[in-house]
Amino acid sequence: MQQRLSAQVLRSGEVVRPRFIAGVDVSVSRARGGATGAVVVLEYPGLRLVEVRLVHGEVDFPYVPGLLSFREAPLVLEACEALKITPDLVLVDGQGIAHPRRIGLASHLGLFLDVPTIGCAKSRLCGSHGTPENEPGSYAKLVDKGEIIGVALRTKVRTKPVYISVGHRVELPIAVHWVLECCQGYRLPEPIRLAHQAAGGNLKPKEPVSIPESAIKNGFSR
Repeated sequence: MQQRLSAQVLRSGEVVRPRFIAGVDVSVSRARGGATGAVVVLEYPGLRLVEVRLVHGEVDFPYVPGLLSFREAPLVLEACEALKITPDLVLVDGQGIAHPRRIGLASHLGLFLDVPTIGCAKSRLCGSHGTPENEPGSYAKLVDKGEIIGVALRTKVRTKPVYISVGHRVELPIAVHWVLECCQGYRLPEPIRLAHQAAGGNLKPKEPVSIPESAIKNGFSR
């Protein structure tokens, strides 16, 4: 299935003046045997939080490196389908094509939702890279079997890089650009940082979440 789907991933495309950028993450509780899928939507360029959706459920697929999509995608998709706002871009806490079969969670979600997605992972799944310079914005190419599959991107001084890769419908330089645009002094870009907090039950908005009436659409309902 992964080999078939990877052939459908589009590695090109631009994201011009997005109004809404989403972040997704999943938190799994080994003690309870359940998980929470979270999606947050931020208004760009101010990165103000405007919508949060959470879905709680059981996890019945084991943790297997390279098969994370089958474990986490169902909860994330359910949370995305509950959105009132349709984001123009989705940042995913996981791999895009920086995957042995070039089809990580970000690529899976991009195909299912038909929206530009970017993989932004905290750890490397495959490939090798040099050491990026210490300045934020510096990066080193991530290469696997002679193919550039992403970059190790420095987003904060004296902090480990994050691994950026194409998810779907966006090219790599554009992906790097939007990740940096969404960073606000932390290692993780703001959409993913807030999605991580939401999934863990730790998101405390500084202001009430409000959705502009002009932005309300049918979300990702299928």
